[in-house]
Amino acid sequence: MARRKYSRPRDKSRCRFCREGIALIDYKDIGVLHKLTTSQGKLFSRKRSGNCAKCQRQARTAIKRARFVGLMPYVGE
Repeated sequence: MARRKYSRPRDKSRCRFCREGIALIDYKDIGVLHKLTTSQGKLFSRKRSGNCAKCQRQARTAIKRARFVGLMPYVGE
């Protein structure tokens, strides 16, 4: 009896940025970066945000740059 192979949807397992084909997360895109932080200004974990390791590192750097330039607050609003 042949075993049936189950295929799982690969798009769901990939992170938001990889699915959309975004190569570089821009620090000037505040709308996207604001979704990756809590109301207190802390970064969501990879598990909570659903990002892959590469995109999580890029998001972390982008958020830190946006904070330094003054586009995002260091603490909650």
